[in-house]
Amino acid sequence: MRFTNYSKFTGHQADALNLQALLDRLSDFLLQSGFAGGAYEHPYWGEFGGDEGDRSMDSLKEALLRALMESGQLTPEMVDELSGRGEPNEEVRQQIAELLDRLIERLVEEGYLNLSEQPQMPGGYTEMQGAGKTDQAREAARQVEFSLTGKGIDFLGYRTLKGLLGAMGKSSFGSHDTPHLATGVEAEAASRPYEFGDTLNLDIPATLKSALGRKGLGDDGSIDLDYGDLYVNQAEYRSSCATVLMLDTSHSMILYGEDRFTPAKKVALALTHLIRTQFPGDTLRVVTFGDEAEEIPLGELARAQVGPYHTNTAAGLKLARRLLLAQNKDMRQIVMITDGKPSAVTLPGGRVYKNSMGLDARVLRETFHEVGACRKSGILINTFMLARDPYLVAFVNKVSEIARGKAYFTNTMTLGQYIMRDFLRRKTRRAG
Repeated sequence: MRFTNYSKFTGHQADALNLQALLDRLSDFLLQSGFAGGAYEHPYWGEFGGDEGDRSMDSLKEALLRALMESGQLTPEMVDELSGRGEPNEEVRQQIAELLDRLIERLVEEGYLNLSEQPQMPGGYTEMQGAGKTDQAREAARQVEFSLTGKGIDFLGYRTLKGLLGAMGKSSFGSHDTPHLATGVEAEAASRPYEFGDTLNLDIPATLKSALGRKGLGDDGSIDLDYGDLYVNQAEYRSSCATVLMLDTSHSMILYGEDRFTPAKKVALALTHLIRTQFPGDTLRVVTFGDEAEEIPLGELARAQVGPYHTNTAAGLKLARRLLLAQNKDMRQIVMITDGKPSAVTLPGGRVYKNSMGLDARVLRETFHEVGACRKSGILINTFMLARDPYLVAFVNKVSEIARGKAYFTNTMTLGQYIMRDFLRRKTRRAG
């Protein structure tokens, strides 16, 4: 993607702006969930959805303008022009356009965004604006899509994590501490005699002391070192944890005018950053569950959407259990984020049975069967429910009872704090 170089802003306003602070303000827009598959006619709620998340340059520029205005980083002349006060000023309008182009150029140059051309309409189609005039610049902006890079996703995860830990009053966090000791790199306990298979992290003073005590110093000043003289330092054993984050993608996650899915994605990114930087021995996988369940790569999480789906909790648990059992970790856990009851199950032949009315006995039976299978496999299930209806409370409490996990009834504002607090608490003690 080529940009025009605007010398007016090079090394000036656009280059002086803090891109990371700007990205932080744009996080909800960049992670917008939308509704996959276009408009959807529901038998009870009518038509909804249709918003698949606008990824055009045009929408990005509008979001950038809002962020700049909210942070007070536009000149008074630019604010007047945008608010319609005074006479239209073509020069100021051009300055705004140049500023936005330069900011997007910087976002691409520094590796936060990628740009790509959209497929063109046949016949050189263009959208007409006003009385027979074509707004070519605006149309060109609509023909280019943006996407977050790995660096951009990682940065948003870092900022979300920082915000969550700050809200919890956390200044630092540590590793899985367990009572077991093993030979490691850092000396955190008394050394002991070397045993076959230990990391050869020698305690030099203890080893020399043992050799000298056994035979003393040789006539030529040499030390006779034997296998039994070897001592190794001990370090605290760091237990590892495999986590599957289950995200509900049913239609109700954005049905009632509240986007519950984007906050869930932000928590996933924050957990990813936490594990990658602080607990490298741990793993995190993401499973979405609607009519069916699937694992999505973390790199695709930013663009994940809800759809016209029911809630096949059993399929999500089954896939999560399979992913966890394939990993050789000391602890395995499922973090499930949902806002509704299970309303679908996959039948033996592969057909999905659905019933959104009440708590269907068949759906519940299959769901509880999968919960029990997780417990038998030593997998903990912690459920984060974004609703408080009495029948949902009863369902979640039953899941927690079977799986010996916990249930948290929260909302989109506190979801991240609850999940992070629970995750870090489990990092400070051995599960079992």
